[in-house]
Amino acid sequence: MTLLRLLAVGLAALACACSPGEAKKTAANDARTEIRFATDWRAQAEQGGFYQALATGEYARRGLDVRIVQGGPGVNVPQLLAAGAVELGMGSNSFIAMNLAQEQIPVKAVAAFMQKDPQVLIAHPDPALKSIADLKGRPILLSDASITAFWVWLKAKYGFTDDQVRKYGFSVAPFLADKRVVQQGYLTSEPYTIETQAGFKPQVFLLADEGYPGYAAMVLAPDRLIAARPEAVRAFVEASAAGWRSYIDGDPAPGDALILKDNPEMTPAVLAQARAQMKARRIVAGDAGAAPGAMTDARWAEFFAVASAQGVYPKDLDYRRAYTLAFVGK
Repeated sequence: MTLLRLLAVGLAALACACSPGEAKKTAANDARTEIRFATDWRAQAEQGGFYQALATGEYARRGLDVRIVQGGPGVNVPQLLAAGAVELGMGSNSFIAMNLAQEQIPVKAVAAFMQKDPQVLIAHPDPALKSIADLKGRPILLSDASITAFWVWLKAKYGFTDDQVRKYGFSVAPFLADKRVVQQGYLTSEPYTIETQAGFKPQVFLLADEGYPGYAAMVLAPDRLIAARPEAVRAFVEASAAGWRSYIDGDPAPGDALILKDNPEMTPAVLAQARAQMKARRIVAGDAGAAPGAMTDARWAEFFAVASAQGVYPKDLDYRRAYTLAFVGK
């Protein structure tokens, strides 16, 4: 084995000696900071800004060697971060960061690339339904995770009750079978699926447009990385911000190409409609036109006030451990 290693080193040295350009490229790559970034689901438009930043060289220009680690049903991003299996990870919603603070896990949100959480409630077309408030009393299909997440806000704001809850199995069949049933969904996903499969356009209520204060598409970083390599965290946030601006307002083709490569089950049509929805509903910038990644103390305080009032978190929890504003504009 020692002989083989020596042979390999010798061949590598010979190759570099024969190709000065290749030697410079290798040295440049070695000088970059490696960042493995775990996403919260399989490659899709909802992660488009990160893929765009990778495809257009935004990370590389800032001295980072980024590899996107695709998520999926069995992937737990906070666990990967806590175990040191990845350097950075994606947080789907504000509850994830707040849960980390409650469990005293040294990981926090450093940026939020969706000012509006794309969470929606979906109903059959009905002239009587003017707003989310009109869904009170109707059966609502919810996942277990949603019951301890945005459902607490719906109960606090609209007086929804737990007897409305029905089990959501991530299939649109129960929704299609009963016109009174409402189901949860993502602005960029389930409404499109329903329209293409069932042939009608459902009514879609975006929680964020009625005051839901949660962020989405957050970047989560371990405290140890923030302390040891703050410049790398800052570079990742800045590059990602450039990627999101380009993906939403520019040519998304570079990012889409990487998404389709990582996730062959994705289609250009699904990507196009998802990006169009994010742009039309101002998911990334919000109605106030915030800079990509921005967070504020006020939004986090509002979010915590609602969740703690419903008993999700103790009222004396130091919720500020869930995030830092050191790497983003307000």
